[in-house]
Amino acid sequence: MRELTHEDVVAAVRGGSVFASGGGGWVDHGLEIGGAAVSLGRPKLVSVDELPEDAIVLTCTAIGAPAGTDWQMLGKDYIKAVQLVQERYEGKIVGVMTPQNGMSSSINGWLPAAALGLVVVDATGDIRAHPTGKMGSLGLASRIDFETIQAVAGGKPDSGTYIELVTTGTPARTSNILRTAADMAGGFIAAARHPLPASYIKEHAALGGISIAIELGRTILQAEASGADAEGILKAIETHTGGLFIGRGKVSRKNVRYSGAFDIGTIEIDVQGEVGLTLHVMNEYMAVVDNQGIRKSTFPDVITTFSLETGRPVSVGHIEEGQDIGVFVIDKSLIPLSSSVKDPSVYPEVETVLGIELYRHAFPETVKAHV
Repeated sequence: MRELTHEDVVAAVRGGSVFASGGGGWVDHGLEIGGAAVSLGRPKLVSVDELPEDAIVLTCTAIGAPAGTDWQMLGKDYIKAVQLVQERYEGKIVGVMTPQNGMSSSINGWLPAAALGLVVVDATGDIRAHPTGKMGSLGLASRIDFETIQAVAGGKPDSGTYIELVTTGTPARTSNILRTAADMAGGFIAAARHPLPASYIKEHAALGGISIAIELGRTILQAEASGADAEGILKAIETHTGGLFIGRGKVSRKNVRYSGAFDIGTIEIDVQGEVGLTLHVMNEYMAVVDNQGIRKSTFPDVITTFSLETGRPVSVGHIEEGQDIGVFVIDKSLIPLSSSVKDPSVYPEVETVLGIELYRHAFPETVKAHV
């Protein structure tokens, strides 16, 4: 157990931006909410092993599309979402965790923890960012015998889009309701969900996920402090993570649209002297295919685009045609995987939207074993 500091906020945002995989929120939002957390109180980061087996942990997140422009999430909305679950849950909630890393989502839960006297659990529902709540639901998505509680708060009171909502039911059904609420609130909303015992978190989460983001962030900050240029920063990230750049080139076409609180589409990259790449987007990068139809990477691999000028990750919302970027991949074998991303039931809705297969490419051995 240790206190989280302002330095941890900055490092978590910088490292989380790599794991954001093109989504995962916004840098400024992460710094703002994280800064508020360590100013308001002294949130503590704990490993799941430090908690009693029956200690209840709640997942804190934000739901929506990073490119949405009409949303509003204030610090109090994150706190309110947790309070709404606390009011409905018959028991004491001890800690909070995030379903994913990201530009701001690595910080999810830090402010409610500081405000409400909870601990931040060093675990994630997925080490990288993902588009649906089911992909970060710790293997609960297909369970019809588990009744969960999910709550959201956010929107603009001045324009009448502010919403508070508490819903109970199966994880799959309630997740769909929260996505609709996010869309109605302007595209993004703060959420709290799935009160679960530490024993379940220990078995199903990607353990150490927050520390992994913070440690990568420190490596990036050290490289910058030493005067490294963009190439030096990118090399430091490769060395630290074991990942690699599978292509560098110019964005030739961006075809991404907003639909139902999702950013959906493709980004095409011309790679000089090599076969071009197409990135498939559903909020985050879910797959990379070259122009010959060969799959180069698939979720749950980390897939990130970097500016070759600054050495910093570039989100889907900030990608522009004509921009020089590098496509970076960390193979799933190099990161902890949660039960969520191994659950075949979370893939079909994303595959349908994108019009490509994911699970078969991500876990071919499992597919063959069931044929």
